[in-house]
Amino acid sequence: MQFDIQNMSCGGCVRSVTKAIQSVDPVAKVTPDLSNRKIVVLSEQSREAIEAALAKAGYPAIPHR
Repeated sequence: MQFDIQNMSCGGCVRSVTKAIQSVDPVAKVTPDLSNRKIVVLSEQSREAIEAALAKAGYPAIPHR
């Protein structure tokens, strides 16, 4: 799944986003694209669970469907 995260602007943001996703799926693979403010997530968790974790961490995500 792919998400736009408009307020992801630095390496610290990438770490926070990754930590938020891995809080719901510790083995999720997160591939960030900081210059375009996008992430690709490979996870067994639902899109909704990932979105909720990101929102809770302060990084609301716009999903690509």
